[in-house]
Amino acid sequence: MTERVALYLQDSHDLRDGLDYARYAEAKGFEAVWQAESRLVRDAIVPMAAYAAVTERIKVGSGVINNWTRNIGLLAATFLTLDDLAPNRVICGIGAWWDPLAANVGIERRKPLTAMRETVEVLRRLLNMERVTFHGEFHHVDGIELDVVHGRREPRNVPILIGATGDKMMEMTGEIADGCVMNYCVPPEYNDKALELLEAGARKAGKSLDDIDRPQLIVCSVDHDHDKAIEYSKMLLCQYMAQQPHIAKASGVSSDVVAEIQSILGWPATKEQINKAKHLVPTELVLHITASGTPDEARAKVDEYIRRGCTCPILYPVGGDFKLLIDTFAQK
Repeated sequence: MTERVALYLQDSHDLRDGLDYARYAEAKGFEAVWQAESRLVRDAIVPMAAYAAVTERIKVGSGVINNWTRNIGLLAATFLTLDDLAPNRVICGIGAWWDPLAANVGIERRKPLTAMRETVEVLRRLLNMERVTFHGEFHHVDGIELDVVHGRREPRNVPILIGATGDKMMEMTGEIADGCVMNYCVPPEYNDKALELLEAGARKAGKSLDDIDRPQLIVCSVDHDHDKAIEYSKMLLCQYMAQQPHIAKASGVSSDVVAEIQSILGWPATKEQINKAKHLVPTELVLHITASGTPDEARAKVDEYIRRGCTCPILYPVGGDFKLLIDTFAQK
């Protein structure tokens, strides 16, 4: 079992309860707490600031924000602010978002590789407290810098990790980022090719795979009742299969299953629709792409991801007892 473990929080709990979970995870030796930002529900930044304010040691990451909707100057200022609140504890996890959600809010995700490369370059230089002029295809800045008058002017230690899914983005992540937030709802063997791509990208920049951190989101449903744990994961997976086609593709789930689930779920999906569709998710799929079951079963599955190159499991709790999951993976 790895000595590194992190907690992933989404939207299935009261936001104030999330503060308790962050504190509890810190007390149990977790390395980090990551906040999701995917559907149009909770943004990542507000919860991250709250977690940082009520903890002392645990790192706080965005898992992941997108690189389209925040102006690059504001993005840098946001992470500067978070670092002011929790110096050397903030992680910027950033991704290229996904359709149809991006298109539905008016974002054209053209040339995602170029857009991400420009974002990472300019963001890193700004957080390094440089004065930046940059004219690319997506970012145009003239002589800007983080305008710190009353505070720390030294370069900020904010690692930039890309939430990559596609092959080209994965390879570029190895080249330009400090790490990769590896995806969830994928089997452990998915990591084999991902590591090859990350290593190829790292070599382009004169780095090795060991220079690339590889925390991985893992759906984790823990219950002393095995069947209840599986049921909780089915509820989550049917929603992800219907609404996030890039994850459905990476998971290897049948397109027929996805189509049938989509015929039931609206957007946003209701609890009634989810309960109606969840039986379409095969139990074998749950066991293949999530860590679901009793505490011992969940630990064994997470170990599979670690053996396949995950450096820090980021556990996405499914079900009602978040503290049971934290206890299951407690480091102290």
